[in-house]
Amino acid sequence: MDRKQIIDDPQTGNKGEAFETFDDIPANPNLKRTIGDVIASRYGRRDMLQGLLGVSATTALFGAAALSAPRQAAATGTAANSRYAFDELAWGNDETHHVARGYDADVLLRWGDPITADAPDFDVMNQSAAAQLQQFGYNNDYAGFLPLNAEGSRGLLCVNHEYTNEEVMFPGLGRQDKAEFAGMTQALVDIEMAAHGGSVVEIARIDDGKWAVVRDGKMNRRITPLDTVMRMDGPAAGHPRMQTSADPSGTQVIGTLNNCAGGMTPWGTWLMAEENFHGYFWTDRLDAGGKPDLSDQPEAARMNRYGVPGRWYAWGKYYDRFNIDKEPNEANRFGWVVEVDPRNPEAAPVKHTALGRFRHEGAETITSKDGHLVVYMGDDARFDYQYKYVSKGVVSADPAANSNLLRDGTLYAARFDPDGSVRWLPLVHGQGPLTAENGFASQADVLIDARLAADALGATPMDRPEDAAPRGDGTAYIMLTNNSRRTSGRTDAANPRARSDFGHIIEIKEDGGDHAATRGRWSILVKCGDPDIAAVGAEWNPETSENGWFASPDNCAFDADGRLWVATDQGRKWNKTGKSDGLYGVETEGDLRGHSKLFFRCPAGAELCGPYFTPDGETLFLAVQHPGTDGTMALKGFERASTFEDPATRWPDFDPDMPPRPAVVAVTRQGGGKIAT
Repeated sequence: MDRKQIIDDPQTGNKGEAFETFDDIPANPNLKRTIGDVIASRYGRRDMLQGLLGVSATTALFGAAALSAPRQAAATGTAANSRYAFDELAWGNDETHHVARGYDADVLLRWGDPITADAPDFDVMNQSAAAQLQQFGYNNDYAGFLPLNAEGSRGLLCVNHEYTNEEVMFPGLGRQDKAEFAGMTQALVDIEMAAHGGSVVEIARIDDGKWAVVRDGKMNRRITPLDTVMRMDGPAAGHPRMQTSADPSGTQVIGTLNNCAGGMTPWGTWLMAEENFHGYFWTDRLDAGGKPDLSDQPEAARMNRYGVPGRWYAWGKYYDRFNIDKEPNEANRFGWVVEVDPRNPEAAPVKHTALGRFRHEGAETITSKDGHLVVYMGDDARFDYQYKYVSKGVVSADPAANSNLLRDGTLYAARFDPDGSVRWLPLVHGQGPLTAENGFASQADVLIDARLAADALGATPMDRPEDAAPRGDGTAYIMLTNNSRRTSGRTDAANPRARSDFGHIIEIKEDGGDHAATRGRWSILVKCGDPDIAAVGAEWNPETSENGWFASPDNCAFDADGRLWVATDQGRKWNKTGKSDGLYGVETEGDLRGHSKLFFRCPAGAELCGPYFTPDGETLFLAVQHPGTDGTMALKGFERASTFEDPATRWPDFDPDMPPRPAVVAVTRQGGGKIAT
């Protein structure tokens, strides 16, 4: 299907769904040896396709107890020795959120909530960019917490705002991709831009143990693509391909956008990952079929590899910098990792080009055995790559010096081999094929075109690598959310299933327990989906209940006790499971390895993001974005596209005059205490 067919498809209910479906078309031409081929080779293609595993593979994945565990235990989900001490939530899909018994999930911040002392109250019928710049942004994805006191009772919540859904955000507007954005005015575009980016908000625990916004917090602010000036550093800063008419130096850029997952550094700064930046770029030059005409663009091949221009927003109609006909280099200035100092509103955020340019999902940090900073990052696209960055210097007690660690280091792309080994391939100019003869004239070119460099090195194309969770013992868990475009001829050991609608999780154990190692071992933790349907090919610990299995792992985190938590994002394909997205505790060790329990679930049409725990483990922040939006055509009893006037849910306000609002919730235990203990 082409772009117009996807937009006109009656099963596509909104622009976000159309954008996601269009992105199902892989941009990577390097598909000779994908992760599915590697997994199939390692575990046996026939068994992988049939959804079966031999005794040795089952033991390797789940432990010896999995071979004799009674299946009837799956009906109750009461694994006696589970490290997750809560009564499992029942699966479902309705208009509100649900949390395990004995816990509260309180709405802390909603789209439009004032976050500064002089911000106006939210007026959904009279929105303005000026107001939105002082209010909590739209579609909250990553949420991080930075304590401001030793007790952790006050802190800064750092939240990414990924994208906007105009059909449920603005009254009377409807879908704009169907109408070639005819209804989008500059005023509406400015509101969209002001709703993107991020929010820094001071919060405090009040007398009853709940959390509240500190409106007069001196560090409260918005970071947006409308007005926030940022610096660029690292090898690509100042390169001719980064220069524009507004910034001939190539070292300054306005704003950040499509900020998906992220991370917090050991020295307390916030990393914002720029993901689907390509969708914001515009062209007025279309061919007879309505596709972008790049015949006059000298970087056409590079643009195609990144999907630029996407034309999913109308920003380029009003701002030349988002129109590649007028500013072709501007697209090279997005797709990076941005560092923000939450405690210093005067410090300009920095885009660190040493970490490479791609559709960043996550920027999770950890310190290696020798003190080097390591950052795990996924390129969230079908058949793209898993990366990590290792700093040249080591983490010290000086925060200013630590930020230099993100300017000088080595970026690697992962190659997963059928024998269970993983090799990290350095993206370094002059090494191997990364030479001028192959289109890489400098390290700046390697980093601007990180995807092309990883292609040349032979990295393993993955099933949409999203977030990663590194642990101190040299282990990391990689979330591979799904890949419906993978055919049976493109499976491999690390991406084992054709038409993988449900995704899987890979465990990496770095050599010597050192995250800076360039080699390691990999295995599959779980293959997601319904284990009772053989054709799905799912693999869970047999004690996982009907409530506990899930699809499309996305964000993840470890709590203070070293337990893995996984949040899901099925998009509009949640109807393939019938379950709304949610948060699950997933066992990684021992006889219960591969066992999962449902703790929280979203309202209909929403995706769960975050998660992030306070250091004491007593609060869990979860971000619920685009409620009432995804897959509403399949929502029983609703079965139509969701709009501002007629949404599938009005969560969290349930006010007939208010549309659904993305929001962050704070989960606490009734009576106090750590989560799930």
